[in-house]
Amino acid sequence: MNIKKHIPNLITLINLFCGCIAIVFVSEGNFLMAFYMVCLGIFFDFFDGFFARLFKVSSPLGLQLDSLADMVTSGVAPGYVMYSLFLKSANPNDLIASSVIPFLGFIITLGSCYRLANFNIDTRQTDSFIGLPTPANALFILSLPLVIEFSDSLMMFEILTNHWVLLAITLCSAYILNAEIPLFALKIKKFNLKDNALQVVFLLISIVLVLLLHYIAIPLIIIFYVMLSVVNNIFLKK
Repeated sequence: MNIKKHIPNLITLINLFCGCIAIVFVSEGNFLMAFYMVCLGIFFDFFDGFFARLFKVSSPLGLQLDSLADMVTSGVAPGYVMYSLFLKSANPNDLIASSVIPFLGFIITLGSCYRLANFNIDTRQTDSFIGLPTPANALFILSLPLVIEFSDSLMMFEILTNHWVLLAITLCSAYILNAEIPLFALKIKKFNLKDNALQVVFLLISIVLVLLLHYIAIPLIIIFYVMLSVVNNIFLKK
């Protein structure tokens, strides 16, 4: 039996396992550990493809497993987090707000599912992305309860516990996942500054933001990534 061909799929399953654990932590209200488990899942998600290419064992099975694992780690988990945020922001005396509206958080899960299915059949997304990748979107959503918990800003707390703001974030999340917006990939194929200037600038600014702002930096980095891609697209058209 060729052990090498099973290594990428095993890594993918570890990603799925991390996503399952993240969901358990969300159900317990432990958003910090849920965030870490999603980060770990995304880490394994990156390396399953790396090892598949390294060992030259890419397969249709691996592609399907990858999407199914991402569906849990980067689809169900962020949807559940948004559901929990809606639930925490709802007035318990308002029956609709407390028992119906929270389920709208799973619109993120639906948007993630559609993106992952579309990604598998979209031949344009080999060297870059069209729409926000589900792992980036998951990091954005998973960081919101951490911003609420660790930020000293009362204004930030009030914004992220407002159900109208959460609904806007949910709808924007589902849209940007599937929007026809080209976004640059972070993969470095040629080791020279000229071909990777955009990636280097993004990574350096991201590191600075994390060092200065900690968890608050995460949603800002995702927004910056989208904006930088849009600006880059404008310059490429000129």
